[in-house]
Amino acid sequence: MNYRLAEENDIDSICELIASAIAEMECNNIHQWDVIYPTREDFLSDIIKKTLYVGTIDDEIAVVYAINKETDEQYANGAWEYPDSDYSIIHRLCVNPKYQNRGVARETLNHIETTLKAAGTESIRLDVFTENPFALKLYRRNGYTEVGSAHWRKGTFLLMEKHL
Repeated sequence: MNYRLAEENDIDSICELIASAIAEMECNNIHQWDVIYPTREDFLSDIIKKTLYVGTIDDEIAVVYAINKETDEQYANGAWEYPDSDYSIIHRLCVNPKYQNRGVARETLNHIETTLKAAGTESIRLDVFTENPFALKLYRRNGYTEVGSAHWRKGTFLLMEKHL
């Protein structure tokens, strides 16, 4: 898989990927995302800030994710194990349903961790929907620990952290 910064000309493909992922989640009774979040504007903002990345397989976007330091006030609910570390936050990690169950998310997480560690980042933070068993399993199996919870419009999310 090849990883790169997302570009504005990727936006239609990203939005199609997200729409198909939402449909797939709905089929699995995971009501995490919808037309309110995440939006095209969220992804365009990430692209402009140069914080949105894509992983491609044969020139097709297989995964999309944002990396930044932006937090919601709910992140204050976390009993962060490494509160003074240089950290980054993973947002909106999403695998194209066409590539799900092929290890793409695990490979992407490894890529993110390796890249951030090489850049001097000491820990990674994220939030994961408690009703998404696939995401919970991914992060738990890859060494992320629960440090608190957040409550947003769709329900409860676990705040998780991993030291690199």
